[in-house]
Amino acid sequence: MFTRRAIMLGAGQGVLLTGLAARMYYLQVMESDRYSTLADENRISHRLLPPPRGIITDRFGAPLAVNRQNYHILIVREQTPDVRKTLTVLSQIIEIEPETIDRVENDVQRRRSFVPVTVRDNLTWDEVARVGVNAPDLPGIIIDAGRSRDYPEGPHLAHTLGYVAAVAEKELTGDPLLELPGFRIGKSGIEKTYDMSLRGRAGTSQVEVNALGRVIRELDREEGQSGETVVLTLDIELQRFANQRLSEYESAAAVVMDVYNGDVLAMSSHPTYDPNSFTNGISHKLWESLINNEYSPLSNKAINGTYSPGSTFKTCVALAALEAGVVTPEQRFFCPGHLDLGNARFHCWKRGGHGWVNMHDSMKHSCDVYYYEVSQKLGIDKIAAMAKRLGLGDPTGVDLPSERSGLIPTREWKETQLGKRWQGGETLICSIGQGYVLTTPLQLATMVARLASGKAVTPHLTRDHVVPEDISARSDSEFPDLGISRQHLNYIRDGMNGVTNEVRGTAYRSRIKIKGLEMAGKTGTSQVRRISMHERQTGVIGNDELPWKYRDHALFIAFAPVENPRYACAVVVEHGGSGSGVAAPIARDLLTRAQELKSSRPGVSAVNIQSASQILRTTTKKQES
Repeated sequence: MFTRRAIMLGAGQGVLLTGLAARMYYLQVMESDRYSTLADENRISHRLLPPPRGIITDRFGAPLAVNRQNYHILIVREQTPDVRKTLTVLSQIIEIEPETIDRVENDVQRRRSFVPVTVRDNLTWDEVARVGVNAPDLPGIIIDAGRSRDYPEGPHLAHTLGYVAAVAEKELTGDPLLELPGFRIGKSGIEKTYDMSLRGRAGTSQVEVNALGRVIRELDREEGQSGETVVLTLDIELQRFANQRLSEYESAAAVVMDVYNGDVLAMSSHPTYDPNSFTNGISHKLWESLINNEYSPLSNKAINGTYSPGSTFKTCVALAALEAGVVTPEQRFFCPGHLDLGNARFHCWKRGGHGWVNMHDSMKHSCDVYYYEVSQKLGIDKIAAMAKRLGLGDPTGVDLPSERSGLIPTREWKETQLGKRWQGGETLICSIGQGYVLTTPLQLATMVARLASGKAVTPHLTRDHVVPEDISARSDSEFPDLGISRQHLNYIRDGMNGVTNEVRGTAYRSRIKIKGLEMAGKTGTSQVRRISMHERQTGVIGNDELPWKYRDHALFIAFAPVENPRYACAVVVEHGGSGSGVAAPIARDLLTRAQELKSSRPGVSAVNIQSASQILRTTTKKQES
């Protein structure tokens, strides 16, 4: 019996040993390559390297958005005997808040001892030097260098360029690049529109790590490809000048554009903000001050602000009347200061009226009654059709996000949206740019460009290359003809010329007096409150006597030079009062400056996009060194 049991036990052990040997042979011989690969993959970690973000320049290659060297302080727990003591010593060398010390202590306890923890970002070179000199007394402290977005022009281009910020949870799309710590994407403006082009292609790094994840050495590195350079149509000198002029008012916007190729040369919105504040995270206090500001500094009023165009809209109504054949340029209407329609009385801005006026005089003096008469013959739908042809009532398609469309009403629109029939009196109100009519400053500039050129000009903010010496050399053939009679367009231009360059024109005092640079324009004053009958009888309260938010908007549109139009301009000053007294002088100065800048650049040579990019990248590398 003992022998039989021994034999059975021995046989069982033999079977087990045989199975073990077979399994070991299978794993070590048959599956050798597979497990060798897995071991290497566990030992080698592949990591993404964020690429440098593409730069943004103005039309002449001036840098508007670049990547600057960013120094920050890190601490490694295993390299210092006492984290708090080291941080306390560091706080005596550079400014570190007590809350930061508490935060760092909590972070180092939650992470592995060899993982660096950020103490402070955005150190100045002086701070870096002080920390470096005191390095022997700061065990575990590391100075690290990286890149952060920098906007050299600061607030001057905040609304156009936009800004970059950290990736939000809802913006994660599966792209591993977005999950890198500290990676920034475009949140508004050009940075958002061209974010994918500006991001570039990520690089990779192969590092050897131990079982705990500690990096032993770098095995291989492939640098990424930096993002593309984006060249804007803006002229930074004209942009600075526009911002300076608007800064005199609480809230305003202005646009200057080329009437033939659609280049936006300046787009200013005031008040503004510093986009650099968003690069590394804006403080809660600053964010609250921006969103609670009654003048809306975060809003780009050039494309997001919608305003009743006031009398600037009369250019559209006059052109619609000529094209429809309901009036002739010489036909006159009598203005006694008002027009009665049914039981309602519609007033002219001039108490006592303008007397007999034709189309030229109606624009020169901005007579409201003339347009009341014309609009009754024309009808709202024909007015709306012409407004659409001139670029109003729809987004222009400029390369910026969140552009608003404004509003050009029609009979069908009112019935569909409000469920009510269109009234005759509403046509009269719309004919002088009030009522339901809403436009943006960029749309008004587009309208002027189309009036001046006769082309369906569309504004844009980016170019394919840095502009050559002669900025008028670009062909305008890409835009189709509006299909409007050249003679009728000349009548409108002549009326706008009378506004600024003929005595008693509403903007005669704001004319450009330099021969050859003269502008033609149209004033506009848009009411934001209803004037009572009592005020009509006793005298309308002046804007200066009203609270800011109840004052009229001041508007002005213009093109220059008169003989050979090249530039279009639109200015809106919120609650600024008189279009002739406030907005017209701004447009005059902007158009004068635009023409002077053109003539003062004879030495600007053609520079292609590659050379401009190379200059900026070389500068960046020198800064890093």
